[in-house]
Amino acid sequence: MTGPLRLAREGGLATLTIAAPPLNLFDQPMMDALERALTELEQDLPRALVIRAEGRVVSAGVDVGAAFDGTTPAQAEALWADWLTTIQRLEALPLPTVFAAHALCLTAAFEIALACDLLLAAESARFGLVETVVGLTPSMGGPQRLVARAGPARAKELIMSGGLFDAATLERWNVVNRVYADTEFDDQVRTFTAALASGPTQAHAATKAIVAAAVAGGVPAADTQTPALSSRLFGTEDLIAAVQSFINDGPGNATFEGR
Repeated sequence: MTGPLRLAREGGLATLTIAAPPLNLFDQPMMDALERALTELEQDLPRALVIRAEGRVVSAGVDVGAAFDGTTPAQAEALWADWLTTIQRLEALPLPTVFAAHALCLTAAFEIALACDLLLAAESARFGLVETVVGLTPSMGGPQRLVARAGPARAKELIMSGGLFDAATLERWNVVNRVYADTEFDDQVRTFTAALASGPTQAHAATKAIVAAAVAGGVPAADTQTPALSSRLFGTEDLIAAVQSFINDGPGNATFEGR
């Protein structure tokens, strides 16, 4: 896959690279490319996905002129409904998804990051939902997903201030999962994502579903769904082979290859 996004695979790990220098701006062609990438991923699921970017910035956000100039309220409603559907497709992938931010990450790119399961950041990375500069609120799911990670007060602070926030601050707020030194970032991301891709993807998918149930309906809702979600894993090649490996070879020696 080529264009503003590049999708590559190595073993069980898929890497989706934002490649529209110098600013990696989001517009309709970029979102169309993301749709095509998601279709390709859904048709041939990897074991894990990492989203990263090339260049000096992850993204400077949305191409305001292309996306907003002259847009009517009705057109905007259709646009956000379409783009939110894309975000939901990413979020629904039944496998671990990781966003790796090495530098400035604004608006649409940050909202895509929030739709991923895990967010890794370099020390010098900065994040912002700065839509206030054009009189807008983030509309690709960022506010609600910030609430799920950091709570409503922090979500409102981050958005209403229109400021930039460093990786260490957002790690404290539970928005960023891990912060790595700039000089080690690429290596650390490769190690982290390779470990996910070599793990039990269907078990990770069950974890995603249980956590989503807890976020939506609390512990009782997650308890209701857990038996069915977990029991299905006993029919997977991953679990069957891993149990035998545990018995025969001891813990820590399993490899996961089946679906």
